[in-house]
Amino acid sequence: MEHSASMANEKIIDGKRISQEIKDELKVQVAKLKEQGIEGCLAVIQVGADPASSVYVRNKKRACAYIGIGSRSYELEEDTTQEQLLELIGQLNNDPAVTGILVQLPVPKQIDEQQIIQAISPAKDVDGFHPQNVGALVSGLPGFVSCTPAGVIQLLKRSGIPIEGKNCVVIGRSNIVGKPMAVLMLRENATVTIAHSKTRDLKEICRRADILIAAVGKPRMIDASYIKEGAVVIDVGIHRGEDQKLCGDVDYDSAVSHVQAITPVPGGVGPMTIAMLMNNCVEALMR
Repeated sequence: MEHSASMANEKIIDGKRISQEIKDELKVQVAKLKEQGIEGCLAVIQVGADPASSVYVRNKKRACAYIGIGSRSYELEEDTTQEQLLELIGQLNNDPAVTGILVQLPVPKQIDEQQIIQAISPAKDVDGFHPQNVGALVSGLPGFVSCTPAGVIQLLKRSGIPIEGKNCVVIGRSNIVGKPMAVLMLRENATVTIAHSKTRDLKEICRRADILIAAVGKPRMIDASYIKEGAVVIDVGIHRGEDQKLCGDVDYDSAVSHVQAITPVPGGVGPMTIAMLMNNCVEALMR
């Protein structure tokens, strides 16, 4: 019995451990920058008091403190107008002490998300959502890469999983994960297919993947029948089930016996997103 347990552990890609490694590397880098008199600060804006958003904001502030950069948080009322939010972003864009700005999404419905994303200076857009940064990513130019897809690349690389020449299927085409994920895998010389809600024969397409990245937004949708024997499965989803337990887009229990490696939820992609946000914050400092 013990043997199979340790076998299972070898398959699990430990995002907690890898994100810690990255934060420790960044901490050293930040200390060196401080010696040169280079310091910075992340401004985090939250509109309303969505409990999940509050948790994320707290984690981001904690990560800043850990690696040694400043953070400011702006907690705005639920009924904040778009004008008020844009005014605050304008002030932060012009404040030389602030090197990174992020608005915690989603925002309340009176605010247009796209306008907010575009209002943040691309040089301070540590989330990597501004069209200029997205364009830079697609063109292979320097810019900020959105944190979750960048985290997935680090998970694969730091787990010694080769990407070059592999068939990769990304399920999901959101601007925050699916699209940039596909571009990053392409940059690493994978052969990439993007699948989505209108894809025909989804199972068949997924079963061709050496690396399957699920960012579909449906709890436990991807079970063993979607997965080629020996594939690597990265689960980007995060949902709270009826039992209040966290789960991903992948039906982990069904998939785990089938795979070469898999990320758990929680403890897989989640911690990497914040580690890569910190990485972008440090990059903003160095620029």
